[in-house]
Amino acid sequence: MAEQRVEPVVQFALLEDLLNLARANSLWPMTFGIACCAIEMMAAGAARFDLDRFGAGVFRPSPRQSDVMIVAGTVARKMAPTIRRLWDQMPDPKWCIAMGNCAISGGPFQYEGQYAIVPGVDLIVPVDIYVPGCPPRPEGLIQGFLALEDKITKGEKRNIIRRFTRKEGRV
Repeated sequence: MAEQRVEPVVQFALLEDLLNLARANSLWPMTFGIACCAIEMMAAGAARFDLDRFGAGVFRPSPRQSDVMIVAGTVARKMAPTIRRLWDQMPDPKWCIAMGNCAISGGPFQYEGQYAIVPGVDLIVPVDIYVPGCPPRPEGLIQGFLALEDKITKGEKRNIIRRFTRKEGRV
């Protein structure tokens, strides 16, 4: 009879990996909608699409209680300091989702010579996930949350704020 050996199964994990897994499955987005994309953001949290399935359904009213900022809509230059102040009030680690073409690139307003529109929220805060569309469907936001969860679980570093020079046409 052959001798059988039983090996104990032991798996080790880094504490940072366990923390990232917990963070990814308990995202708390901040209630912050600027324009029409906010309606789709609210629909994503409603019963039909149910962000609670992914651990992201608890929309918080305060930046001090949230770890995800969803910028949904057109960002005016007058609103930019407020967005930055809210971002600075959020505790670390924190992430940002740019939802809609207006938040990503200024949308149709940026090309009409509108100096009052910020050509992308990534000039104000670092954006981790981009959800394109005008307005994007709730399924797009859910896909954005899933991509953010994957990014957090893998331990990827966050994006940095991109800066444009006046030569490139953006400030």
